[in-house]
Amino acid sequence: MYLYFRFFHKPYKGIIVSETASAIAQIRAFNRFYTDLIGLLDKHLLHSDYSLAEARILYEIQASQPISASHIMASMHIDKSYLSRVLKKLERDKLIRKQSSARDARTTLLSLTPEGLAVFTTLNQASDEQINALLRSLPAAQHQELVQHMQAIITILRPAP
Repeated sequence: MYLYFRFFHKPYKGIIVSETASAIAQIRAFNRFYTDLIGLLDKHLLHSDYSLAEARILYEIQASQPISASHIMASMHIDKSYLSRVLKKLERDKLIRKQSSARDARTTLLSLTPEGLAVFTTLNQASDEQINALLRSLPAAQHQELVQHMQAIITILRPAP
């Protein structure tokens, strides 16, 4: 369905109609609000030396170590060349180590170094503190309501298996 303008005699195909356009506008407004609220577009996440992507990769490695780059690509839906650049930076910073898989020598497994674990722990605590500050600004009754709405978003948007 297309939006009709009074001065057009046919639908203008470049504009999406009301309900869908409204939903798109509201979702995009929420995305802008939330990314700004928690500083996701800052060059460095949580006043650290690391970007959101770098911090998320550290998280994925910590959560599943040892883990292969292909598993990180699958879980994060991240481009192979971008992941490779980030991994090289994390390795230069001595946050990760690489080792060949005992089961398949073609596969390299990634794990955090003690320095990497320290950086991850600092980022994780800073993230918890940031969300705790958000929750402190809300009445306690709204905490569970907020969580339920977030869980509903995940349920609605998660692809079916």
